[in-house]
Amino acid sequence: MLQTTAREIADLTGGALVGGATGDEIVTGTAAIDSRDVGPGDLFAAFDGEHVDGHDYLGAARDAGAALALVATDHDIPAVQVDDVRAALSALARAQLTRARRQNPQLVVLAVTGSAGKTGTKDLLGAILGASGPTVAPVGSLNNELGLPLTVLRLSAETRFLVLEMGARGIGHIAQLTAIARPDIALVLNVGSAHLGEFGGVDAIAQAKGELVEALAPHGRAILNAEDRLVAGMAPRSAAPVVTWGFTTGDVRGAGLRLDEQARVSFSLEVPEGLTTLDGDAVSPGSFPVSPDLLGEHQAANVLAALTAALVAGVEPAAAAATLEGATLASAQRMQALRAGGVLIIDDAYNANPDSMKQALKTLAHLGRSHRTVAVLGEMLELGPDSVRLHDEIGRLVVRLNIGQLYVVGTGAAPIHHGASLEGSFGGESEHLDTVDEAIAVLEQTVRPGDAVLLKSSRDAELRRIAGPLVEHLERLDDHDQSQTGADQ
Repeated sequence: MLQTTAREIADLTGGALVGGATGDEIVTGTAAIDSRDVGPGDLFAAFDGEHVDGHDYLGAARDAGAALALVATDHDIPAVQVDDVRAALSALARAQLTRARRQNPQLVVLAVTGSAGKTGTKDLLGAILGASGPTVAPVGSLNNELGLPLTVLRLSAETRFLVLEMGARGIGHIAQLTAIARPDIALVLNVGSAHLGEFGGVDAIAQAKGELVEALAPHGRAILNAEDRLVAGMAPRSAAPVVTWGFTTGDVRGAGLRLDEQARVSFSLEVPEGLTTLDGDAVSPGSFPVSPDLLGEHQAANVLAALTAALVAGVEPAAAAATLEGATLASAQRMQALRAGGVLIIDDAYNANPDSMKQALKTLAHLGRSHRTVAVLGEMLELGPDSVRLHDEIGRLVVRLNIGQLYVVGTGAAPIHHGASLEGSFGGESEHLDTVDEAIAVLEQTVRPGDAVLLKSSRDAELRRIAGPLVEHLERLDDHDQSQTGADQ
């Protein structure tokens, strides 16, 4: 956060100084809503959430070094009292970004949205830009009206690039986020079936995602997926020039896409003559090898999108490609490869929709050339009235891809098992398990060295709890086997 006094924060948010605050308190750190994340000089925003009220942790925040709190009710701690803490954070972030732009005209704000892949793409973009200058890019999915202001408030006077992820659960949500932080570069990845139940259809999803390009000023740049019809169709909604990317069409291309036997992706970045940066400088044309340590063909699209945005932001192609050599994602549980006891575990259990589920299963199937494949699948949430059909289709796809073993976890995911059974699964190749704990117990008994195990579900389906215990179990077994081998010798 840019250095700010309590009086300035009160003026910016329309709040009042309370709890003995004099107005001279200086916030020199960042903003946090979790007292465990507070450091010296920070602003603690006492957000009243669904499960926890931050006002109960004001003392802990003060003990951790908070310079000031943002509160909805007066307590015995120096604070600024406001009517709505969430709205106050947004107002503060908007003002801080305006101030940062004034202090540093070279600051570039990049925003990413899409139905799938936006967190991973944001991580990749942050890595590329971070090698070229001071960069703020959040870890995880801080992509809503609370998380985005927290990211903006990490700005410093030295920040060169600010990378933001913008999510939506309805029309107008991204417009609200761009009102807080207007991007210079807007990157739209895809329009798919995520949150289909809340939007009611893909056309509504496209309308919502396109709000990102509508926020661009004429001097900005829209970065669009040329191979997604609904994304490419957003071009007329942008007042700024458009740059497209793709593997078969687009301005910036990926050529020679391939997966190795471990499903790691690589390709060549093809930069055309005539591409220019946001500042109007020419981008060096040519072909540049790209080899991140990421699993799955779908990851290539995220890599190419991030590279295209970075080029427009001013990063040289050779440097951008080199930065991603062997790169992994900063945010966990997005096709995260974990290895223990001779088992490859692909933890992709942070989120799921039909599109990302199919992509993950195709990656697992590719690994079937050298591994026994095990898919552990949970419910995909927010799919609306088509939920049963969409889950059923996933089960049928598992069989068609010749996945070795399917475990379906939870009542909501049961149609996956039903679809697999109807498609031709037999002899225990598909098994329905009631709970995550039951799944952990079964996996500990059945997974063996040489297996590739995919964990995939929406976050609230809780399959994200499986990887940790399974890795620990496999490591214990491996340690035991090694000790026995040593004893035998």
